Amino acid sequence: MTDERLRRWRLVLGGDADGTGCALDGTDTRMDGALAALYNAGGEGGRSGGLGASAPRVARWLGDIRSYFPSTVVQVMQKDAVERLNLTRLLLEPEMLEAVEPDVHLAGTLLSLNRVMPDRARESARALVRKVVSDLERRLARKTKAAVTGALDRSARTHRPKRAADIDWDRTIRANLRNYLPERNTVVPSRLVGYGRRQRAVQREVVLCIDQSGSMAASVVYSSVFGAVLASMRSLKTSLVVFDTSVVDLTDRLHDPVELLFGTQLGGGTDINRAIAYGQGLITRPADSILILISDLYEGGVREEMLRRVAQMTAAGVQVIVLLALSDEGAPFYDHDNAAALAALGVPAFACTPDAFPGLMAAAIERRDVGRWAERELGRTTT
Repeated sequence: MTDERLRRWRLVLGGDADGTGCALDGTDTRMDGALAALYNAGGEGGRSGGLGASAPRVARWLGDIRSYFPSTVVQVMQKDAVERLNLTRLLLEPEMLEAVEPDVHLAGTLLSLNRVMPDRARESARALVRKVVSDLERRLARKTKAAVTGALDRSARTHRPKRAADIDWDRTIRANLRNYLPERNTVVPSRLVGYGRRQRAVQREVVLCIDQSGSMAASVVYSSVFGAVLASMRSLKTSLVVFDTSVVDLTDRLHDPVELLFGTQLGGGTDINRAIAYGQGLITRPADSILILISDLYEGGVREEMLRRVAQMTAAGVQVIVLLALSDEGAPFYDHDNAAALAALGVPAFACTPDAFPGLMAAAIERRDVGRWAERELGRTTT
């Protein structure tokens, strides 16, 4: 085994040099100390240490790990620190908020603490959440707008283009290849495929119903960013509501996703039926509407009434989609019975990553089979 591999195993295993025969010095010693303070704290396994309950000490540790590790590793270590060492209360300290690496997980944790957050920490918390939101918007907005705009254009195709400029020659040629005349080396089109006139009016209504129970924190952050992006497009009428046992309409805050996020109250029970009833009331053009329910489907309300409402909407032409999670956190926990009952109504339920969401919106706008899209693009069978 090479010296570098021994060094890496020594940092992974902790302890002293006896196990690997590799001693550490300099920066490696400080890296090992930062790891020891978090993992197996209290002497379990080969490590000892801990961060204690001192905000200054934790702030120094946060600074250290940002110096020694790449940002992706820092984010994992921060998340582990919050979960393993119960540092939630310390996140309410301004000096802590200024030391952490902003990420979606920490933003969700801060939002769950919104109601107990002291005033002196609120501005620092807003600054951290705003940075997370800005980074997400830069990453996702252009792709989302391009996918949605393209889908709206494709859904507006016509077979009677009024001007030559409106003819989609590529699709027209492909649609008429059977009319190819070899002796003339040309295609004689029997039908034209063209672009519909670009409409300034609203073409689709989109309703986002977001479960704000504690397990959905990352999904709430991503959903709010996507809601703001969709609301900026004039061809869409976008509404956003969050719910636990009550429903709050935050559509008027879509212009500022940070304000929207601080209007949520993560935690508490869940009444999906009430949320769906409210979302149903926002729809004025069922055949041109998409309702996306983002929830783990653990229903605390009236299950039979929820299913009846969903059946009513789909029968009226509303495209209903259930996202069990909108995050990068892997396979979610969800109520399998409710997911299966919705699938029996023709409503797909699956987890979606933020990078895949623009493609999902495009498929929904074009009224493609969203379940098949998920199986093809996400490699997941819908339930």
